[in-house]
Amino acid sequence: MPERGTRRDVRSGLRRSCAYYGGMKACLLRAPAPVETGPLEYTEVPTPEPRRGEVLVRVRACGICRTDLHVVEGELPVRKSPVIPGHQVVGAVERCGPETGRLRPGTRVGIPWLHRTCGACEYCRGGRENLCESAAFTGWVADGGYAEYMTAPEDFVYPIPEGFGDLEAAPLLCAGIIGFRALRLSGIAAGGRLGLYGFGAAAHVAIQVARDRGVEVYAITRHARHRQLALEMGAVWAGDSTAPPPQKLNAAIIFAPAGELVPAALRAVRKGGTVTLGGIHMSPIPQMDYSLLYHERVLRSVANNTRRDGEEFLAAAARIPVRTRVQLFPLADANRALQSLKNDAIAGAGVLTINP
Repeated sequence: MPERGTRRDVRSGLRRSCAYYGGMKACLLRAPAPVETGPLEYTEVPTPEPRRGEVLVRVRACGICRTDLHVVEGELPVRKSPVIPGHQVVGAVERCGPETGRLRPGTRVGIPWLHRTCGACEYCRGGRENLCESAAFTGWVADGGYAEYMTAPEDFVYPIPEGFGDLEAAPLLCAGIIGFRALRLSGIAAGGRLGLYGFGAAAHVAIQVARDRGVEVYAITRHARHRQLALEMGAVWAGDSTAPPPQKLNAAIIFAPAGELVPAALRAVRKGGTVTLGGIHMSPIPQMDYSLLYHERVLRSVANNTRRDGEEFLAAAARIPVRTRVQLFPLADANRALQSLKNDAIAGAGVLTINP
């Protein structure tokens, strides 16, 4: 836990006296704004206390995600204000609140997007807790991991498998899990041809799972460096959105938040193929002719994740094993990190380093 004393203010370089007992550094969003304006305030906030059923986690790393960008820039409606973003969190349990028992202090854990569900609605009872009407989400409805400490319900926290470093594990907690669910919903099978539209954090994990399943991967992405990364990771072909894949696809996943890619992806898939939308937010889908959906093509979205998705993906990631490529940023530079993400300047996944 933080102790009472003095620290050097990293923004001004001046030493200031402050009671740090019960305080922590965090990036706080008071109001959404374009990330170029620096809306995240690197500041001092109270360290949270774990409530019933919760654990306090000392954060070591937090992956940055395009959903964080949607929260920061207001493309997702404000659900908590102010809020600490971040939902790909790796850290160690510092303290356990009342009525916990599954985890112990010192256990290395990951905290994902799905923060809490009601457990009682028809979706929760039917194994579809990702659709819970009362769900809370880390870094949007509840404070997240752009901070030195955070709390989370013990039942929604994953132990991190051995074999993954903290920094490499962070992108698994959303990019990995959502990519895994998107693969499942796409219906792609061994020997099939899969298109990945956008080759960022999620796609660079999903391709490894797809190839492990014997799937041919075709990458469609606008930046040459991302196409090169896709080829290095085993894609059989990589092109931009103006170049259709050389063969018809059995399925496609759109990770880029660009609605204009939907007609192109539907044109690229075979009869009976599925186009899966892997993001929580997307620009408008243009008007299109019904013939693109005809012949039983399917267009479907991915909404959040279930705990089962996370458990099964982490087990698969450890078995394969999945290897993530990360670009590191200090917590104080979260605005710059998100601006790099917005400009597609990160090859692989961006990760904030917090408590080394």
